[in-house]
Amino acid sequence: MPFIDQHRFGTQLAQLSRAWRAELDRRLASLGLSQARWLVLLHLARFTESPTQRELAKSVGVEGPTLARLLDSLESQGLVKRHAVVEDRRAKKIMLSATAMPLIEQIETIANALRIELFVGVGEEELRTAMAVHAKVLNNLEKKS
Repeated sequence: MPFIDQHRFGTQLAQLSRAWRAELDRRLASLGLSQARWLVLLHLARFTESPTQRELAKSVGVEGPTLARLLDSLESQGLVKRHAVVEDRRAKKIMLSATAMPLIEQIETIANALRIELFVGVGEEELRTAMAVHAKVLNNLEKKS
């Protein structure tokens, strides 16, 4: 692949990511959550077992202190709870509260509607090809870390 196409691919991927998140953020504004907060809630909802604060930070892709501030805010809103880990007093397990579940359902509904709109005109084979390319690039990135 010529360098110019690789550059365009990287630029388009970054633009797509930013624009998709910005549009989702715009649609979720009525829920009173910042992008950082709804992202933490969605990541937390996808764990099958309550993660530690460290596991959640890794999943979301933020540093521990940043996540701690977000969790403070979400906890004050009554959306998450922190529980001490018996084996490690320094660690905390993060759990969604019952009041968070309807909010997460709203977030998921809005996110799914946007996803359906964004994939109009994209065929299954095109999507598979794009995913395969992204997976190869991601694999190459992971080899660097």
